[in-house]
Amino acid sequence: MVDAENRAPRADAARNRQQLLDVATRLFASAANEPSMRAIAAEAGVGIATLYRHFPTRESLVEAVYADQVARLTTGARELRARLDPPAALRSWMDLFGEWIATKNGMLGTLHTMVESGEIAHARTRAELLAAIDDILETGRASGELRSDVPAEDIAAALIGIFTVSRSPGNEERAARLLDLLVDGLRVHAEPAAG
Repeated sequence: MVDAENRAPRADAARNRQQLLDVATRLFASAANEPSMRAIAAEAGVGIATLYRHFPTRESLVEAVYADQVARLTTGARELRARLDPPAALRSWMDLFGEWIATKNGMLGTLHTMVESGEIAHARTRAELLAAIDDILETGRASGELRSDVPAEDIAAALIGIFTVSRSPGNEERAARLLDLLVDGLRVHAEPAAG
């Protein structure tokens, strides 16, 4: 007999939890201010008690969304590297990074408080994201398609700059152009033949 604490969650409970995570992620990305827990539950089509059963506090929901997004970035790097050439994988990963930055908009206050208090380990997240970038860079360096003199830290800093400048609604095309320029600058270009 399996005790209650070690039992796998029921299928409907797992679906509800994932639905809440998906809705919270979408609302956090599109909100100017942090959406209420009640708004998240209503949008997910569940009662507020169901939301609190899965996420007893706003902080637990923010932590779960944040962890889910970081996991998507790290697994996304591996998946993109496996099916695209390194420059294309890096460019696609940059779009995932932009989505992660956007998601943080609607949970910034809570997230900042949690980082300050140590509830979320910012250094660990940073290390995971840099490792994801390095994963793609190493493949590109080995194939001779990406430069070997640019560290992951510089790429992360450039991405934060691009998404900070292009954060306003309507600047998506500008962000895309800047990301294309960044990837082009990271490519190894053939030297012109001496004439």
